[in-house]
Parts: sequence; structure tokens; C-alpha cells
Amino acid sequence: MSVIDDTVASPLQPSFKRALEAVESSRIQGLINKLGMMVHPEGGYFVETDRDFRRVPNPFLPLNSNGREGDSNDDLTRSASTTIFYLLTPSSPQGHFHRNKGRTMHTLHRGRGRYVIVHADEKEDAKTAKVETFVVGQNIHAGERLQWMVEGGKYKASYLLPDKEGENQGKSEEGLLISETVVPGFEFADHDFMPASKLADLSVAVKRSSFFKSLFRIWRPPVSNSGLPGPLKLGEPAVSLQS
Repeated sequence: MSVIDDTVASPLQPSFKRALEAVESSRIQGLINKLGMMVHPEGGYFVETDRDFRRVPNPFLPLNSNGREGDSNDDLTRSASTTIFYLLTPSSPQGHFHRNKGRTMHTLHRGRGRYVIVHADEKEDAKTAKVETFVVGQNIHAGERLQWMVEGGKYKASYLLPDKEGENQGKSEEGLLISETVVPGFEFADHDFMPASKLADLSVAVKRSSFFKSLFRIWRPPVSNSGLPGPLKLGEPAVSLQS
């Protein structure tokens, strides 16, 4: 894994700007309606399609001084797995930087997009974290990915790309539609957005590279009226990532 994708010739720039009011094409709106999707706080749309009825011990519970699971308000168990459809569209084309505690397998169904992964959980020294970026799409001969795994503890963000490579002002007829399967199953308690303190922690890397500078101008975590990262609420419009 390289720190920066070799195919990126210039700082990353989203191909689509988020609309103030999401007005989707009839084709995309038909897809949203057919799948029963709702607005996702990370950006885009989603619908949960499966939640395993089997329960497994919650691996994220903190340990007490005796090495045993300590008292916690969290559930003692999690679903074995959960799966969702996730959709980015020209009107809602970006996903905020966030992370899950569980590992997430992504599977592409249609469209193209770029993912940016910040490996903040495995910094090589006290100052920098690796950044990985890649394109997902059907053109596997050009290095585009059909499946990708994001391990727990890593921040990820994504944005929609045109259907055809090289079209900066191109079109996306059906958006970027993927499935995500989280193991153990997703719970809001196991999810958070990238806070300002984490950006500050990566500030040395930001100063060293125009790539990092551009990256963090583009992506911002949603904020509440207090200026702090806002709570994750289902079905509410996400804050724009544009600076």
C-alpha cells in the first residue's frame, strides 16, 4: 500500500458538488424508491438489507484492571453481521470521513467512485498516518476495484466519479451503488466521524504535502451548532463537505 495513489497527478477534487437541495434524476430517484433508501448522515443514501439474527459477544467492550470485560452501557452482544445498500448520487456525491469499529467489506454494483482511507490507527511514527486512495469501478484492467475491505479503526471517505474516466464535468447516470457488510454487525455506538482533534493530530503531514492540504480542505466532519461533531441521526440531511 502506497501513501498516495501513484495515479493521482494532482490534488484530489470531487467531480460533483453537493446540491443545497437534493433533486435527483428520475432514474436515480426511481432506484432510491425501489430500494426503499433514506438519507444517510455520512452523505448519500442507504437501506439496511440484512441483520443476522444470531448474536455474538461484543468484542469492543472495554477491559477492567483484571483483564475482564468491564461495566459498560454498551450491549454485551452484537449481531453477527449487517448489510446495507449505500448510494452516492450527483446531488449527494460525497461521504464524510468516519470510522467503524467493525471491519467492513464493500462490494460494487454500479458506477464509479474514489475512496480515501486514513490509517490513523497504525501511525508509523508519532506524527504521520498513512493515507490510501483508490478508484472503485468496473474497469479492473485499469486498477479499479470491485471489492474492498476497510478494517475497523480506519477513517474512510468517498466521492462519486463520472461514469467515464477523465470527464471532470461528466455524468453519472445511476450514481455509485455498493453493498457494505459489517462484522460484527453495525451499531451507532461503534461509529464516529473524524473529529477536529484528529485533524490536528495529522497536521504535520498536512503541512508536508499539498495532497494532504487539498484532502482536508475538501473533507470536513459534520458539526453541530456548538462547533463540535454532531450526533449521528438516521434520516437527517448530512452537512456539505465543500469548503
